[in-house]
Amino acid sequence: MTRSDARELAVHLIYGREFTGEEPDKIIAARLEKEYYSLLAGESALYADRPSRQQIRYIDGVVSGVANRIDDLNNVIRQYSIGWDVSRISKLTRTILQLAIFEIQFVDDVPTGVAIAEAVRLAKLYDGDDTGAFVNGILGSFARNLEAEEK
Repeated sequence: MTRSDARELAVHLIYGREFTGEEPDKIIAARLEKEYYSLLAGESALYADRPSRQQIRYIDGVVSGVANRIDDLNNVIRQYSIGWDVSRISKLTRTILQLAIFEIQFVDDVPTGVAIAEAVRLAKLYDGDDTGAFVNGILGSFARNLEAEEK
């Protein structure tokens, strides 16, 4: 499993929390349990390989981090999605944005460009090319503003 796969798996877990409300540690434990994970392997190539310990640490960190900062992340999305009501953005696209914003702000070993490129890739994969452009616009504006504030 690659870091990209671990990121996509994290999106699935964060997205799942939208519906279940489960605590991050519970959803991670349940979804990464060997038997359950094996069942998912038959449905998606993403689940063919189990994550390594390092990838599980990454997944745990971002899923928990997004859950703990959900309001702040949604405020960033609201601020940069000019002309869009956040409730009109699909839950999956919002999840992708939340993860990318969290990575940009709090995950030191993920460069900003990688977080943006991966978010665009996932948005295109799940919601189409137009959504990829939308995600790129929001994250690009956010990253430029963050960089300007740091200077």
